[in-house]
Amino acid sequence: MDEFNIESIDDVIHGRLRLGIMAYLSTAGAAEFTVLKQRLQASDGNLSVQLRKLEEAAYVSIDKAFVGKKPQTTVTLTDTGRKAYIAYLDAMKKLIADAGG
Repeated sequence: MDEFNIESIDDVIHGRLRLGIMAYLSTAGAAEFTVLKQRLQASDGNLSVQLRKLEEAAYVSIDKAFVGKKPQTTVTLTDTGRKAYIAYLDAMKKLIADAGG
């Protein structure tokens, strides 16, 4: 039996809000900042900080543009982010299985 090991859990993803972002984007692919804010019930500042951490890890890309005269921020899950999210879920499944076994 393998040792119980939490080292395989990605700390960048594991935070509650960052996990929510990754989970939402894993099915949506991309979302506007305002949609993420509403879905995750986050403040502008907190969401911005968490998105920056995911962007620094290359898990999401953030594009800012103007639509008409309004600024629009779009967050997209990167290939690296999708792979990291899948690995995170696999690690959590293994951790849970190891804890119960």
